[in-house]
Amino acid sequence: MSRTRSRGVAPAVGKALEAGIVVLFVAGLTTTLFGGVVPDAQNAAAGEVGERALQHAAASVEDAVPAVGANATVERRIELPKTIRRQGYRVAAENGSLALVHDHPSVDGRTPLALPERVREVRGNLTPPDAVVRVEPRPGSGLVVLLGEGDG
Repeated sequence: MSRTRSRGVAPAVGKALEAGIVVLFVAGLTTTLFGGVVPDAQNAAAGEVGERALQHAAASVEDAVPAVGANATVERRIELPKTIRRQGYRVAAENGSLALVHDHPSVDGRTPLALPERVREVRGNLTPPDAVVRVEPRPGSGLVVLLGEGDG
């Protein structure tokens, strides 16, 4: 009679072992993905979004400068991603370049601005979502490019 009971328990034990192996496999796979592969992909994607936002900002600043001989004030809104990697950021003017400033180390960058010599100064920060570039004639000669927020 002992033998009959063993045969009845064997399928249940086998299924329990199979379930245990599947649970261990899923746990190992999840740990591997969320411990290395997924964060690396998020960092790479965030870095790419940051680079594109920086290039778009630089192109917008360069395009805002009026043609030679025009001394009009120009103001343009720049559409940038509201966040990168679910965090706010800013694009800062630094020594003739634009720099992306973000809290996460995988999101950064710098790009030089190709501006005419009559642009004497670039200053300020672009902070989405209300990023605005303003180009004004400078008293005396030349132009100044101001980066800031709209409605203010």
